Amino acid sequence: MRFLLRRLGFYAVAAWASITLSFFIPRFMPGDPATAMFARFRGRLNPEAIIALRTAFGFSGAPLWKQYLQYLGHVARGDLGISISYYPATVGSVIAQALVWTLLLSGVAVLLSFVAGTFLGMLGAWKRGGWLDSALPPVLTLLGAFPYFWLAMAALFIFGFGLGWSPLRQAYDDRLVPSLSWPFIASVIQHAVLPAATIVVATAGGWMLSMRSTMINVLSQDYVLFAHAKGLSSRRIMFQYAGRNALLPNVAGFGMALGFVLSGSLLTEIVFSYPGQGYLLFRAVKSLDYPLIQGLFLTTTLAVLAANWLVDIVHLWLDPRTGP
Repeated sequence: MRFLLRRLGFYAVAAWASITLSFFIPRFMPGDPATAMFARFRGRLNPEAIIALRTAFGFSGAPLWKQYLQYLGHVARGDLGISISYYPATVGSVIAQALVWTLLLSGVAVLLSFVAGTFLGMLGAWKRGGWLDSALPPVLTLLGAFPYFWLAMAALFIFGFGLGWSPLRQAYDDRLVPSLSWPFIASVIQHAVLPAATIVVATAGGWMLSMRSTMINVLSQDYVLFAHAKGLSSRRIMFQYAGRNALLPNVAGFGMALGFVLSGSLLTEIVFSYPGQGYLLFRAVKSLDYPLIQGLFLTTTLAVLAANWLVDIVHLWLDPRTGP
């Protein structure tokens, strides 16, 4: 418990540093969000409106330390400001809408990729030299070596334009109203299959190779040989003795991947015009929406830190020797 609390304290300091950077970086940049938004209206706003906009975006004339304390208070209440490109919607509401689609697409795809790649790596090492171990790693490595945008665009061209098996854009059919009805759910699944499949195909090879190499080393350990000598079942040795210990590096990598899920698979969402956080970040950068960029940066950082802390807990559970 002391180890986990110490790690939690470390991540809390990192989160504070991230929030502080998120406050100061926009203020060190030339101009401010209010000026950018004022310029966008091209003279259709009164000059007095810029003062109200600066106040709305938290760029008041108060001393910097007062603005900083005010910003900390807003962050503590979950108030990340107002989006410029989606004005007058708040940054929190805009991110929340995109977050649902990102978790659905990238979260499920990363989980499937991790489970499939790890299991195949474990199986390949267990049956080393078999057809699975000989054929699958080169194929997955080859697919993973392609630039991701090229793989995604090729899949979209073949299965979307050519064969017509997959929709070309968006997360669901525009003619449907979001609801829990089966036509809407089926449309969401249909739109997500191809983007998710490209993520799984591009990343499963890395999980498999990592698990395979670690598993091969673990299988040569004395305690595994002793388990064989005791006559334990192959299934028990593979999963409980070798697989559990070989899983640690992949779990650490999965924690990082899980954290970055919240930033969205940028290229996937751009190629497929999928309305997740990655596509939202792309649009925010294009429209110079500083509050939204700031909010996305903050939520991504906090997600990575939270995922790392969860990985620490799983690490401690899998191997108590990693604790103090």
